[in-house]
Amino acid sequence: MDVKTIGKILEEVEKGEIKAGEAMDRLRHIPYADMGVGKHDGHRALRNEFSEVILCEGKIREHLFTIVDSLCGQGLNVFGTRVDEVTGKEIAERFSGRGADHDPVSRTFRIVQREIAPLSGRLAIVCAGTADLPVAEEARRTAEYFGFESRKFYDVGVAGLHRLVSCLDELRHADCVIVVAGMEGALPSVVGGLISSPIVACPTSVGYGANLKGFTALLAMLNSCSEGISVVNIDNGFGAACAATRILRRISRHV
Repeated sequence: MDVKTIGKILEEVEKGEIKAGEAMDRLRHIPYADMGVGKHDGHRALRNEFSEVILCEGKIREHLFTIVDSLCGQGLNVFGTRVDEVTGKEIAERFSGRGADHDPVSRTFRIVQREIAPLSGRLAIVCAGTADLPVAEEARRTAEYFGFESRKFYDVGVAGLHRLVSCLDELRHADCVIVVAGMEGALPSVVGGLISSPIVACPTSVGYGANLKGFTALLAMLNSCSEGISVVNIDNGFGAACAATRILRRISRHV
């Protein structure tokens, strides 16, 4: 149940096309839908404009299939993160008739049954190295699912600063920039010192020994000398995209 559907139901009641009792039956599942293996939060889109997303990692495969099947049966769009390649392929096959799309790089899948309206707002995703691509692509696919297209600036880490400098003119026109980096996590500080756009920094677990599986990059970003950089958790491309989406939605309303 999304905002447009609820609005349509209320319009039908107002016009006398359906009775209040019928509308109540159709609205009954707004708070949540109990699927046996989980409770889908159907009210979230009304509260914060985000539909619930499935974190696939750690879920029993049959439970995951049950959840996806239930959401598809309600005619909803479905987005899943951290899905392994075997499970992702099986979901794509099982739900091919509903347009299931699995992307092994970002470890995401999506099923779009209702058109996703494109939203205004210029999002850029800056990625330090090729090894950081899975996190950057998780961010890109998530933002796309919520209606925002993005420009990609990949493999522009600080070890070759000329690569970043070559795309600064485009980055300066972005309304929000997600910066993904591992190793020593220096890239968001550099970008933050060169452009004025809101920056969401995302550390990755990519790096050698003292990278400490991303903690070095995380602490570096939290201690950035560039003003006003926001930082999400290690490898959390999904969270970075959601933070950027909140910013872009607010900006689009005041344009």
